Amino acid sequence: MTRALTLVAVAAMTIAAAQAPANFAGKWTLVADPNAPPVMGGLGQEANITQDASTLTITRTTQMGTFTSNYKLDGSESKNTLNIQGNSVDQISTAKWDGGKLLVNTKMDFGGDPVELKMVMSLDPSGNLLVESTRPDFQGGGAPVTTKMSYKKN
Repeated sequence: MTRALTLVAVAAMTIAAAQAPANFAGKWTLVADPNAPPVMGGLGQEANITQDASTLTITRTTQMGTFTSNYKLDGSESKNTLNIQGNSVDQISTAKWDGGKLLVNTKMDFGGDPVELKMVMSLDPSGNLLVESTRPDFQGGGAPVTTKMSYKKN
């Protein structure tokens, strides 16, 4: 009987640990194929992430400059402003945990055209940051485009 209770307790702790939110804090660099064409999505070439129990902040370096986004981790709305070439665009995001994955849904409006972006962040078994981004096909008007990028911690 004691052995059975011990096994149940160990199994419960293992399940709880597997579902705990991941810690993405650190400086991350894109693991890229140098022969691949540039891809939109992910966190750009480099990102610095800070995280506590209630907030995740991502500062990313892209071809268009450096951007900082703050996300509340409780599923409530976070507002960030994107400034590109003299234009300001408000981004309204919600971030929530699904086990060890962080799901971020961002909505914005470009002159009456609503845009929705989705991002899933997780850690692979080696500790690399995986970022899956889904965005509209801005050029062809077709199905949404999904990119998967991997980042190594510096």
